[in-house]
Amino acid sequence: MNSDPGGYPVPPPSGTGGGTTTVSRGEFDALFDSVRTWGRWAAADRGAWNRVTAAHVGRAAALVRTGTVVPLGRAWDTLAGPDNAKPALHYMSDLGDVEEPEPAAYKDFLGADYHAKAVSHLDALSHIAYRGQLYDGRVARQAIGAGGARFGSVAALGPLVARGVLLDLPAVLGADWLEPGRAVRRRDVLAAEEALDVAVGEGDAVLLRTGRFRRRRDTGPWDTGAASAGWHVDAVPLLAERGVALIGSDGDNDVRPSPVEGLHSPVHTLAITAMGVPLLDNLDLEALATACAGAGRHAFMLVVAPLNVPGGTGSPVNPVAVL
Repeated sequence: MNSDPGGYPVPPPSGTGGGTTTVSRGEFDALFDSVRTWGRWAAADRGAWNRVTAAHVGRAAALVRTGTVVPLGRAWDTLAGPDNAKPALHYMSDLGDVEEPEPAAYKDFLGADYHAKAVSHLDALSHIAYRGQLYDGRVARQAIGAGGARFGSVAALGPLVARGVLLDLPAVLGADWLEPGRAVRRRDVLAAEEALDVAVGEGDAVLLRTGRFRRRRDTGPWDTGAASAGWHVDAVPLLAERGVALIGSDGDNDVRPSPVEGLHSPVHTLAITAMGVPLLDNLDLEALATACAGAGRHAFMLVVAPLNVPGGTGSPVNPVAVL
């Protein structure tokens, strides 16, 4: 077991799946250009969410059969640890002890630096720039300032109702979880679709379960910034071909260590900056995996309702799957 600079245990990356396979920057840049959708939509700061029409929403709603509701957001985590370097804040601001007319009021404060490894959140299109550009070729330094984002903000996205597809890779492989460093590649997606009898399609929200929170529960927390299972860049063209609207995971989506030379979050870069596909990070997919296995299906209605934050680069969220 290795240690990160803070002294926390870091599991060694698994060689299975190629989390340590090197992709050159030249190869990455060619891949970036091949999946780029710049100039495709008039409402550019909504990106791939433009794919989701009223007909898509209707088809998603038709998947509701039992009325089972499964929340996907993590509990608000105020405890510092190897996977929570910036704990969320929660404190009471009013204990009902101020002399006022009845009834007494109890109030609290919430705060979070949420773009990390502990808060379930949505990444908007203003979150990631590559070579100085945001999605659609917008110059990042012109579009984002101290007051927030003038392009690609989470407020421009609004809520999403779509068909969700869970790719439960540990279930497909007969494991409790994928080991940190295990990359999920194109061939894994195709194998999961066949094994789970589900196919990712246009306007879908595809969610990848790696079993992170099952592993965390059984073995304890670790530095997920140093080693975690997640998408490999060679799976992204398949998701682009299928026309997905949203990508999510129980990690931060990128396999770590990064397989791309000199780039720490290549899947974020391809999805958000090239394809205009927002990301859901740090979902708790354990209950959903159980519900899908019990129902014998891995497609469902997904509802994502980010906070309406003008200029925000994302938002904490508690998405809901309805089966």
